[in-house]
Amino acid sequence: MNSAPRQQLLATAAAVVSVVLWASAFVAIRTAGDAYSPGALALGRLVAGAVALGVICAVRREGLPPRSAWRGIGLSGVLWFGFYMVVLNWGEQQVDAGTAALVVNVGPLLIALLGARLLGDPMPPRLLAGMAVSFAGAVTVGLSMSAGGGSSVFGVVLCLLAAVAYAGGVVAQKPALGHGSALQVTTYGCLVGAVVCLPFTGQLVREAAHAPVSATLDMVYLGVFPTALAFTTWAYALARTTASRMGATTYAVPALVVLMSWLALGEVPGLLTLVGGALCLAGVAVSRSRMRGRTRRVAAGEPRPEKVG
Repeated sequence: MNSAPRQQLLATAAAVVSVVLWASAFVAIRTAGDAYSPGALALGRLVAGAVALGVICAVRREGLPPRSAWRGIGLSGVLWFGFYMVVLNWGEQQVDAGTAALVVNVGPLLIALLGARLLGDPMPPRLLAGMAVSFAGAVTVGLSMSAGGGSSVFGVVLCLLAAVAYAGGVVAQKPALGHGSALQVTTYGCLVGAVVCLPFTGQLVREAAHAPVSATLDMVYLGVFPTALAFTTWAYALARTTASRMGATTYAVPALVVLMSWLALGEVPGLLTLVGGALCLAGVAVSRSRMRGRTRRVAAGEPRPEKVG
């Protein structure tokens, strides 16, 4: 297999791993969130992730990222690893799952806009069409799951802030991956996020002393798999494509969350929810389909100058 197709296949596989693990995180957050407050859960998750990543870095003898990567690492660490995790956990305690999923899925649209403005990402018709289809699916899933649920304006604002932080973190991370490895960028971004969440240390210690073992194991799972592994595979894939196309990939998450909730929690989805999930997956397929010309070369990893906003 030629080098370019092989790289594309590996990047696609890495993106799939990230999306599946992030979908599983919604199930784990629901159970761990009964015993841990938003900040404590975020800190515990990040500490578990940082430990796992630190071990891998030691085994692989990864050094410090180059100085040119630290700006992006710092911004993504504060926005995505730190702020995003806290406000998302908090928001999901204020609104029903459907509303949270709907509002947070504004994120990929923001990534596309910011990527085009700050990174010079192309906005081909297939990408725009795919994102439109997926967003329609996310709206359908959100409305179907929100029926009869109680939502607060404050909770919606928190989820919107989470979406903005997610988008900002992804766009900040992209240039850093041009200087540091995916493992370096993820490890030190996770450490930055943990430092941001240190004010919740007291809460974490108190709550861990009384939390059931199952909730603590869920928190550790969130740190090792949806954080350490999924963020690393995401960074690997992001380094080989545009931020806009990677953002569109996360529209598969609502469909997978519906499936996992069905299997793990016994929550049988309605017909409207299934239709919305199918639309999400269809939109991702369209947005990631092969495109001609310059867009295909960029997606294959051809070097392209980055704009700095």
